Amino acid sequence: MSRVNLVSAAETTADRKQLLDQIHGAFGATPNMFRAVANSPAALNSMWSAFAALGSGVLGAKLGEQIAVAVADYNRCEYCLAAHTMLGVNAGLSKAEMAAAQAGQSTDAKTLAALSFALKLVKERGQLSDSDVQALHVAGFDDEHIVEILAHVALNLFTNYVNVAFQVPVDFPAVKLNPLA
Repeated sequence: MSRVNLVSAAETTADRKQLLDQIHGAFGATPNMFRAVANSPAALNSMWSAFAALGSGVLGAKLGEQIAVAVADYNRCEYCLAAHTMLGVNAGLSKAEMAAAQAGQSTDAKTLAALSFALKLVKERGQLSDSDVQALHVAGFDDEHIVEILAHVALNLFTNYVNVAFQVPVDFPAVKLNPLA
């Protein structure tokens, strides 16, 4: 059971309803995570705007979803792991590619570099070295891509924390977290 109210578009203020209706239109349903965040219209607007902005960014949906599952697994967020695994498969990735990304792995060197960087950002709380950024340049990413990878990580930290802290019920097909090392 969620630790915060799951806001219903039918029983809320006009500003919340407008955003929840947009989200419902995009997903065909209103995921519980957005309903939890709708307790704050400012937070919901921020989250929804970030998803929209990054969704049209240079990284593309596939890499964005791979970053999301890697970060979700590290943060033990079952909600985001389930949601982004489904979204990654819908974007054209195989279940095997999503499982590899969940573990921070990929057979593609460029994707592996992005996932390694994303996980290092999380593990080291942003404390990186020059060589960490240089490794992404060597892998073929420019500064626009690198900043966007960081933005994906930041958004996923927000969503992971919402779902874990508030125990938001998962409403996507479940995916098992990797065992703790």
